[in-house]
Amino acid sequence: MKRIAVIGKPASGKSTLSKDLSAATGLSLFSLDLIEYEKNGERVSAEIYAAKHSELIAADSWIIEGLGTISSFWERIDAADTLIYVDLPYRVSYWWVVKRLLKSPLEKPLGWPKGSSVLKGTIAGFKYLKRSPKFWTSELFEKIKSHDETKNIYRVTSVKELNEIARNILSE
Repeated sequence: MKRIAVIGKPASGKSTLSKDLSAATGLSLFSLDLIEYEKNGERVSAEIYAAKHSELIAADSWIIEGLGTISSFWERIDAADTLIYVDLPYRVSYWWVVKRLLKSPLEKPLGWPKGSSVLKGTIAGFKYLKRSPKFWTSELFEKIKSHDETKNIYRVTSVKELNEIARNILSE
């Protein structure tokens, strides 16, 4: 387990899980939001993002969390040896978007560009969650599984599983 891709809906615990996995494995962690967005919340150019993403996945080891572009998503799926699909119920993700906003005066959201607007991010989180059922489907998960059957693939569907997955993966 040297290349781990952590994917899933917004506000599903990907950043926290990835941070825990990085601490436990010593693998470098990369949040796609940090390479996809400027501090002001504007997206970097497609060329800059693609170049940075290609550089990341070419490395020998990493943990990369986030979605990024659709083409980079599939490149990352191909390059990873371990995939963790965080698929919590929508009610949990919506609550975590609100919770992140409420906690923001005390702590910067994990994996967000320094200086980015939590309010803009919250609005974007709600927008992307509303659109998520069209992308994050059971069919997508089946497509990921059939894409390469040699990978270790985990689907996390509850907060309890999310809290236990890092420990369970490392004990295998």
